[in-house]
Amino acid sequence: MGDSQDKPAGGKGHFEADVADDVIRAALESVERHSAKPAGELPVEVAVAAAEETVEEEAKSVEALTAELKETKATLELSVERAKETLERLKDTHERQLRAVADLDNYKKRAAREREEAEKFAIGKLVKELLPVLDNFDRALEHAGTAPDQALAQGIAATRKLLEDTLAKFGVKGFSAKGQPFDPNRHEAVQRVESAELPPNTVAQEIVRGYHLHDRLLRPAMVVVSTAPAAVPDEGGEESEAKGESAS
Repeated sequence: MGDSQDKPAGGKGHFEADVADDVIRAALESVERHSAKPAGELPVEVAVAAAEETVEEEAKSVEALTAELKETKATLELSVERAKETLERLKDTHERQLRAVADLDNYKKRAAREREEAEKFAIGKLVKELLPVLDNFDRALEHAGTAPDQALAQGIAATRKLLEDTLAKFGVKGFSAKGQPFDPNRHEAVQRVESAELPPNTVAQEIVRGYHLHDRLLRPAMVVVSTAPAAVPDEGGEESEAKGESAS
């Protein structure tokens, strides 16, 4: 009775329970042998399909790598082009900055020169107003020799020298023109006189002295310029000249 309770009731269940264990093992071994079969022993169609699949995968991989390479190359070329443009902009900016610095430096130098010149020549107008005072002192001294009071002449000379020395501290210097060749850049001719003692175009007389303010002419000297004396024809001068020409 115990055996009849352990077995299943149906006939199908009874058939499965009766399958021998060695039959199951043989089936499993057969499946394993087919699964471990070498590639060379695979059917040709399967091997070709596997090779084509491998080639297709490798082609796709190469195509993907080529596309990636092209994209990388394009990106690199774009980066190089942008780098060139950036370099050109930087170069242009640098040159403009250098020009701006040079212009600023030139402006500073020019401004310093103009300021220095303005300081040097700012008193020009004032000095021009004072020069007639020196001229009057000179005229007074010319007549002082005939004055009975020599102390007055000495006082005039001392006062003139004090004024001249004071102006010299600010770059004002007088110059004498008498006896020198006439120079239109430093002299102003107010009269011409004939002179047999002086060469033509020589300063025969100085009416007022000339003055410089530093290296700039402040006032030209007013002078009388000599000329060659005119020939005085003597009696029969023309006749003599005619004879001389015929003799020659």
